[in-house]
Amino acid sequence: MTSGVPKGENCLVDMDSKAGDLFSAEPADAAGSGGVMGNLPLKELDGLWLPKGLSASVAKEWFDRRRASIRPWAGFVDHRKFTKPRNFGELCQRVVRNFDTYNSNYTFIFLGLILYCIISSPMLLIALAVFVGAFYIIHLKSLESKLVVFGKEVTGPHQLGLAGAVSLPVFWLAGAGAAVFWVLGATMFVIGSHAAFRELEGGSEMEELFMEPV
Repeated sequence: MTSGVPKGENCLVDMDSKAGDLFSAEPADAAGSGGVMGNLPLKELDGLWLPKGLSASVAKEWFDRRRASIRPWAGFVDHRKFTKPRNFGELCQRVVRNFDTYNSNYTFIFLGLILYCIISSPMLLIALAVFVGAFYIIHLKSLESKLVVFGKEVTGPHQLGLAGAVSLPVFWLAGAGAAVFWVLGATMFVIGSHAAFRELEGGSEMEELFMEPV
C-alpha cells in the first residue's frame, strides 16, 4: 500500500521547491500590498495632518525666505535712529516705508508675541493640543473613507472648521479671545511705534526726498 507522501530524493526536491515558492512570493506580496502604509500615497504620508496645498516643505520655504530677508537687528533697535517725526506727512511716510523695509523683522516680532502668549498660558497650550488632535483624527478618518456630516462631504477647509468647533469650548475656557486681543494690541503698539519713530534707511536726506512736492 503506497502513500502520497514523497520519499527520498523526491522529498528533498519537493521541499526545496516549496521553500523557493515561499521566499519568491514574499517580496511580491510586500511590494504589492505594503500593508496599511502601502495603500497611502507618498504625498499623503508627507503631509498627513496638513490640509491640501499646505506641507512642511512649503512652510519651511516661507520661513527660510523670511529669515533671509531680515534686516540686522542691531540697526533695527539702534536708539540713535529714532527721532520724532516733524509732521503728520513724515509720520505716514515713515510707517509705509518702514513696513516695507522691516517686513520680515515685524513678522518675527509678531510670531514671537504669539509664542510668548501661548507659552505663558497653560490652558491655551491644552486648547491648541485639543485642536491639533481633533484635526489629526478627522483627517485620518477622511483618508480611510469619505467623511460626511449632515449629508455633505467634509473637505480640507471644512476639516479645520470641524476641529475648531470641537475645540471651541476649550479655547473659551482658556480665554483665547483675550489672548488674541492682547497679541494684536501688543503687535500694533510695538510695530507701530517702531515704524513711526524709526528714521528711514538713508537718514534725513531720504526723508526730505519723499517729502518734496511733485
